[in-house]
Amino acid sequence: MDVLSDYALIIMLVIMIGITITGLPLGIAMIVSSIFYLFISGQDIGLAAENVLNGVFGNFVALAVPLFIFSANIMNAGSVSDRILTFALALVGRVPGGLAQVNIMTSLIFSGMSGSAISDVAGVGKIITEMMIKENRYPRGFAGAITAVSAVVGPIFPPSIPVVFYALISSTSVGVLFLGGVIPAIMVCTTLGITVYFMAKIRGFPIEEAIPLRAFPLILLRAIPALLMPVILLGGIYSGAFTPTEAAAVAAFYALLLATFAYRVMGLKKFWGVVIDTVRTTSVVTIVLCGAYIFNYVVTVEQVPQTVFAFFDSMNLNRVEFLLLLNLLFLLMGCILDVSTIMLVVTPLFIPTALGLGIDLHHLGIVLVFNMMIGLITPPYGILLFIIKALNGIPLGEMIRETWLFLGLLIILLLMLTFIPDLVLWLPRYAGMLQ
Repeated sequence: MDVLSDYALIIMLVIMIGITITGLPLGIAMIVSSIFYLFISGQDIGLAAENVLNGVFGNFVALAVPLFIFSANIMNAGSVSDRILTFALALVGRVPGGLAQVNIMTSLIFSGMSGSAISDVAGVGKIITEMMIKENRYPRGFAGAITAVSAVVGPIFPPSIPVVFYALISSTSVGVLFLGGVIPAIMVCTTLGITVYFMAKIRGFPIEEAIPLRAFPLILLRAIPALLMPVILLGGIYSGAFTPTEAAAVAAFYALLLATFAYRVMGLKKFWGVVIDTVRTTSVVTIVLCGAYIFNYVVTVEQVPQTVFAFFDSMNLNRVEFLLLLNLLFLLMGCILDVSTIMLVVTPLFIPTALGLGIDLHHLGIVLVFNMMIGLITPPYGILLFIIKALNGIPLGEMIRETWLFLGLLIILLLMLTFIPDLVLWLPRYAGMLQ
């Protein structure tokens, strides 16, 4: 046993990879392999349960995740997305590439309610994609690509589930991170809108029929209750009325009120379906979270972060070089791993090095979240592309061909955020949340 204990970490990693290869979820693989580590190294196996209880159930911020998932599911189940879509169509439908512009604006608005790129694509994204490919108005690949690319803004603009995860593992302020994502999200949507404008001119994309001016007041009135959600959330957080976790509860309650009483589309049967979907999604996330807390305990005991820090320190990297190397590493990992795994398992390894180099952890958080969102549309993983293929029947090859230009633009924006921290930190500083 003493001999095995010397190689406990290596054995744990081999077991974790082996379990993952069999097709079991990574969360299960991390839990099982970490328990094996505790057994081999002669530690109390009860430490696994202790870390789960202290990490997941003892953390107030973690409660925000299922609540944001619940509110997003309500938005998708009701007619809220339809009203947002109509509102966006009235605003930008007449711009060249009208439906593509609507797609981008809808993603930005919906991101202020769900905090999830997958919810965006599976909900309002499915509807707008169908509108774009109807009667061959837009190429299928382009319609799917712009839906996937615009959805990445969801976890960047507040609220954001990945940002909550980052706050958990870095002990940073959720409020500062939420506010720090506003300017990057607007940059993404502006860049995509301008690009689509010129593509529409070159490729002859259609312009939508103008909506009569007299119809605007009614369209706005029907959309206002939904549009107020991000205003209520951010206003409540930054006025001090409630914490980010309480804001998640307010979002869930407000979404339920909208769907049940304002729009009257949420019956008991549909509500039960929303609850079931929320429990399923939350269960998957929680298993990964539990596994990550046990795994991170092992990593801490084995002093892996210190080893990583020593490695980077020996390379004599400055801040910019470290951030560039980190971006490259995370871009590569984003091609094969999901966001929650990278955020909860890999990110904690680099936080001590970032602190040692004097990098603001709030700036780092938004850069890494932005980076991982690019991974959602990058082959071979590209989970958003797979979801669109499943929902709208668009071949992957056609979408990938249309995605490369947008990927290049997003990487340029990522570099801008990396080199200019004030793009993230200026708004929190202006709000008095940072010195």
